[in-house]
Amino acid sequence: MRKFAVVALCIAAAGCVNVNKELVATGGSRADGTVDLSYEQASIENVKIDPAKGIATARERCQAWGYKDAAPFGGESRMCQVATNYGCSQWLATIKYQCLGSVPASPAK
Repeated sequence: MRKFAVVALCIAAAGCVNVNKELVATGGSRADGTVDLSYEQASIENVKIDPAKGIATARERCQAWGYKDAAPFGGESRMCQVATNYGCSQWLATIKYQCLGSVPASPAK
């Protein structure tokens, strides 16, 4: 019974488990020059991400499209992935990055 009380208290504290997460590419648009990087978060997790790794991942994607660099754009959005009677238990958090520098023009046909 005591173990259950500790788990319940931990869940009530919302964020008792510290977790490092990697941002992964989940979308974007070459034409718009945007890259979406996301991570999943359970409701009991306190997530830490490395902003430098996020920029490096976005920069890599942008450079593959012909842009020079990338920068965070517009903050973080969250969407519930698993809803329960008690609220959301799993989130998908997404950070949008803007590609910087001009993309080369397509050759004329």
